[in-house]
Amino acid sequence: MFAYTIRRLLTSIPILAVASFIVFWLVSISADPVQEKYGARNPPVPKAVFDTEYRRLGLKDGFFEQYWNWLKGLVVHGDFGPSINQTTHINAEISGRLGTTLRLIFIAMLVALILAVATGVFSAIRQYSKMDYTLTFVGFLFLSMPTFWIAVLLKDAAVRYNEATGTTTFFTLGEKTPGVELHGWALVTDIAGHMALPTASLALITYAAWSRFQRASMLEVLNSDYIRLARAKGLPWRKVLVKHALRTALIPMVTVSALTIAALIGGAVITETVYQWNGMGKFLINSIVIRDRNAILAWLMLAGFFVVVGNLVADLLYAVLDPRIRYE
Repeated sequence: MFAYTIRRLLTSIPILAVASFIVFWLVSISADPVQEKYGARNPPVPKAVFDTEYRRLGLKDGFFEQYWNWLKGLVVHGDFGPSINQTTHINAEISGRLGTTLRLIFIAMLVALILAVATGVFSAIRQYSKMDYTLTFVGFLFLSMPTFWIAVLLKDAAVRYNEATGTTTFFTLGEKTPGVELHGWALVTDIAGHMALPTASLALITYAAWSRFQRASMLEVLNSDYIRLARAKGLPWRKVLVKHALRTALIPMVTVSALTIAALIGGAVITETVYQWNGMGKFLINSIVIRDRNAILAWLMLAGFFVVVGNLVADLLYAVLDPRIRYE
């Protein structure tokens, strides 16, 4: 297992390198950030300002030289490069926002997995029952909703409930209460309260698709020969369901959840925008608006990194769920 992990990590390096080159090329041809910032001003900005900004951002060099300088700064110094705004430090912005987004994605993914496994198993063991049809209808209902739409609906419902009750039961803006210094348990409860609606928005969209995969996988396992053999030997149904059927049926779910990490990151951008979180989603939107090339590159590279790590974790979990799988 250790040797396999090392091999996968080494394999991830050229994958990230190719991804960085493609991302850098696409971002570099999208727009001229200096022209976007200074080109439409009246009176016109002096040419010396343009030249200074081009040199500061390294845009005077050729494409391959720009890419090499950017990649060298990222690998050697961990620096994503200068921002189009001289007062903005990209690394500092990321360090302050990344934890906010990661906790949203992690909790939403955990909630979605629990809901998907539970509803998928119940639907499978009660196939074609009223419960199965109900859970299927609910799953398709959430599956048909865009991420922004369910976030807006939940936010609107929370605002109406707060106004009707005259309380602040649900927090609808920000990742924490602004202007208040909280510590210890008070800080934890405040953050948890602000996470409730964004987490629900992101988790419900994700769980809907995962529950269908879990149901199909569970039905396939329950109809297999070794499950019938275990039942014929007299093993208790609960033991057969949990130890033998569910463990095997979780393997496709691990694959699906790993492949959905990119969609979760994209959904987090929309969710953070609706609930006005100061996370990586708002950072990306602001960077796109001002054509901040290095900031966009930083977001895309971090997203690619977490996708690669997620797939590696999924591969390692295969051996945990199925002892027959060994990486030698």
